[in-house]
Amino acid sequence: MNEALIIDDNRNTADALQQMLEVLGIPARTAYGSSPAMAALSSMTPHLILLDINMPGVDGTEILAFLRREPRLMAMPVIVITSDDQPETRQRVMEGGAVAMLIKPATFDELEAALKKANII
Repeated sequence: MNEALIIDDNRNTADALQQMLEVLGIPARTAYGSSPAMAALSSMTPHLILLDINMPGVDGTEILAFLRREPRLMAMPVIVITSDDQPETRQRVMEGGAVAMLIKPATFDELEAALKKANII
């Protein structure tokens, strides 16, 4: 199985998500912020991305827009995991091509349900 990529500038959140994915049998790599994420995406094609929205520099909505423009990555499922629970944010990320949006801190059951929705598990 290919790796998932977790993009989050909060190390604790990213590491917790990685552990949850591994319990579900999904190997994952973490990118602690936008710049490391873009570097990772230049050398890998993950089968799934878990993406934070509020990050310094390039934010998650810009990364999502990049993913949807890039032919190699445009069909990849993206699950947004953010602390921003505003309806406008949900609408923006879903219209931008995310398959699900979870609010931090995401529980194991919420992540598992989102992965099932995305046909990952």
